[in-house]
Amino acid sequence: MALAPIDEPKLNGDSKKRVAYFYDSDVGNYAYVSGHPMKPHRIRLAHSLVMNYGLYKKMEIYRAKPASKYEMTQFHTDEYIEFLAKVTPDNMEAFQKEQQKYNVGDDCPVFDGLFEFCGISAGGSMEGAARLNRQKADIAINWAGGLHHAKKKLLRFHQRVLYIDIDVHHGDGVEEAFYTTDRVMTASFHKYGEYFPGTGELRDTGVGSGKYYAVNFPLRDGIDDYSYKHIFEPVIKAIMDFYRPSAVVLQCGGDSLSGDRLGCFNLSMKGHANCVNFVKSYNLPTLILGGGGYTMRNVARTWAYETGCLVGDDMSANLPYNDYYEYYAPDYELDVRPSNMDNANSKEYLDKILKTVLENLKRTQHAPSVQMTDVPPSLAMNDEDEAALDDLDEDENPDKRVTQRRFDKRVEKNGELSDSEDEDMAEANGVRRQNGSRKRRQFIDHRNLRDTVDSAANSGIGTPQPASEADEMHVDTAAGTPAKPAERLDDADVTMGDVEDAADSLQAEAGGEGVKPIAAPASVEEAIQIKKEMAAEDTAAAAQEEGLQEREEANAEGEARTEAAKTE
Repeated sequence: MALAPIDEPKLNGDSKKRVAYFYDSDVGNYAYVSGHPMKPHRIRLAHSLVMNYGLYKKMEIYRAKPASKYEMTQFHTDEYIEFLAKVTPDNMEAFQKEQQKYNVGDDCPVFDGLFEFCGISAGGSMEGAARLNRQKADIAINWAGGLHHAKKKLLRFHQRVLYIDIDVHHGDGVEEAFYTTDRVMTASFHKYGEYFPGTGELRDTGVGSGKYYAVNFPLRDGIDDYSYKHIFEPVIKAIMDFYRPSAVVLQCGGDSLSGDRLGCFNLSMKGHANCVNFVKSYNLPTLILGGGGYTMRNVARTWAYETGCLVGDDMSANLPYNDYYEYYAPDYELDVRPSNMDNANSKEYLDKILKTVLENLKRTQHAPSVQMTDVPPSLAMNDEDEAALDDLDEDENPDKRVTQRRFDKRVEKNGELSDSEDEDMAEANGVRRQNGSRKRRQFIDHRNLRDTVDSAANSGIGTPQPASEADEMHVDTAAGTPAKPAERLDDADVTMGDVEDAADSLQAEAGGEGVKPIAAPASVEEAIQIKKEMAAEDTAAAAQEEGLQEREEANAEGEARTEAAKTE
């Protein structure tokens, strides 16, 4: 069987897809224990790319409330939730028995804010599932998710739910939760053999009424894009044909990418996203979650690209300037390339596993019927709650056309132009001015200036502006005056071995930072000063463009030398 090439995503044909995007800026404030490869900060990096690529214009943005103890106990036992709520690094010695029981330790450590972090992760997934249930969205995205709270919530309205896991590790938690039922089919494509968590053998297919509703595809090191496509698409197609789910959860763990610090697969960014595009093509209510992924810049690139695929946006290969631009040195491109590592998955091995999986699926009951019971009231946001928040927003901001809530909920149509108020709100949400774009200047409304500043600073409904490197240095780059230190992750373990030196980083930042709106000039001196500022902006932008061109030329020369060395 010839291997088909990776499909290019279908773009600009998804304007009718309603996408809900969940993000809580607080998630980046948490850090695992020192030396642990999991960095929640990666979600901030991905969100900054989402904002600066303009993807926010094509979806609604939500900050879900963290899941409560009660909501978590709908899936987990009371004892487990109580343990998570009580245990801290200071008292963990007193919970040795519980740590062993719940597999908490080196891989899943206790850290400050553990319960709050789990609440943020679960809350976005649960709220996303609720919006799918209420048919308020076709696709819900929560890159901070990847836990298994939301899957049970979807069962409140859907007879059959398909859970797909493309993380390099086996999706053991979700499989175990639904191992005895046919209400959920789990499909996990993972590394197996002397690898955490050690589960997910081909013969693990479920028990009782769940027999053959657990699908495991064990893989070896180095699987590439074409081999992965060759086994992923036939399995998912067979599941869709036989099981006919009415909703899908796709866990997009980024540790299956090439070059991951813990992973051992060799998928490119587009090979990983091919799974997202293929699942999306079935037009079912879909919940997209994050998961693993331990090389932050690659995870951020991939999740941003997959967000673009989901909203149908054609994203530039050159990364837009953003608060974390220096993380993506030296190429500053939207791409994760495969390496030259060996693929230990031979075609014979993959065909053998694929044949067994497809035969098992044929043994399942065709689209099993499920007796649905009365659905209890949901604790998540409903239509009345949404309307009440809209009314409150209007009452509190009678003189404002663009508020944080309206900015988050607005979905821009193709070709629609934004005005200066939209640009101001975008800048307050972390969108940086790009090369070649000039921010509109406008008259300041001095009467409402204080309200505008207070609204941008105090709004908690949407996405707060991420802190930049200049914020960390307590410098206001636009005015050159001392600024209040920003509250952001103090993560001494973040590795930036490929970051350019500090001088280059500051120069790039100075060239990309937008200027604040100013009033019309009241004098000739003021007009001259404004003209000087504009000229300085253009000079900085040109310098940054020249630096980018030099890097591209240097990369091309390096590739040419490499090719020449190979031929010799």
